[in-house]
Amino acid sequence: MSNTDLIIEERSRDIGDFLVGRLIPFRKKRMVGPFIFIDHMGPSTVGPGSYLDIDQHPHIGLSTLTYLFEGEIQHKDSIGSNQHIMPGSVNWMTAGKGVTHTERTPQPLRDGRSFIMHGYQIWVALPKHLEDIEPSFHHMDGSELPTWSDKGAKFKLVAGKGFGRESPLPVHSELFMIEIETDGDYELDIQGHLKGEIGICIVKGGITACNQKISKGNMLVSKTDDACQLKVDTKSRILLFGGEAFPEERHIFWNFVSSDKEKIEKAKESWKDKKFAKVDNDDSYIPLPEINKNIKQK
Repeated sequence: MSNTDLIIEERSRDIGDFLVGRLIPFRKKRMVGPFIFIDHMGPSTVGPGSYLDIDQHPHIGLSTLTYLFEGEIQHKDSIGSNQHIMPGSVNWMTAGKGVTHTERTPQPLRDGRSFIMHGYQIWVALPKHLEDIEPSFHHMDGSELPTWSDKGAKFKLVAGKGFGRESPLPVHSELFMIEIETDGDYELDIQGHLKGEIGICIVKGGITACNQKISKGNMLVSKTDDACQLKVDTKSRILLFGGEAFPEERHIFWNFVSSDKEKIEKAKESWKDKKFAKVDNDDSYIPLPEINKNIKQK
């Protein structure tokens, strides 16, 4: 996934135990645990003239997590991975010291048909001592992830630990990402079940928090470990995410994340000089973006 800019347009608001906005980083909250960037894709129609074609671009210092509800993506990277991503599965690419990848509509779907793309692409910063590890790639089918039900709510643990369970995805820090779908109104008690900072993406439907109704498309970030109980509306879908915060600040420029600004500067020069490893049989290249006064850099 390539971040085209870091413009933060929303005005996050305070409703008591939570901040509410439309994406992270918020103005008031740059990270939630190790999660540093979340992009909600769609739902949007993809078809002739609008197929997904994200050319080669680099990453350092993070892991990317791709999770689809609808649609398909073909992932290829500079360490040789070639993975067809389907709804319900999870892609986990750890950039470490540096990786290049592409994301495209799979060739079998480029036959004139149109379809819906909907999902999330997420960046998780690496712990400081692991920022320069070798890049790696892992894919998990939905059937491999822990699932359970509770009073009309269906849970899937996509990554990390939560509610006494652990995902097999090989993460690098204490974190969690959980999908919840409801068939009826559901009282969600997160106290004691999740460790660290807590964020909530409302994908569909809505929730009530601190006596206020919050609709789909919004994100909540808990300000306290003792957050108020949540009521999730019937026919809703939400994502819980977060974990233990790092002691050091993280800096971000384009697709680069690091605790060290100098590493980001070196990555910028390496990409401009085309020194990153390439995806096999792909000569595409997304240039390093020029700094614009309207782009908010951390």
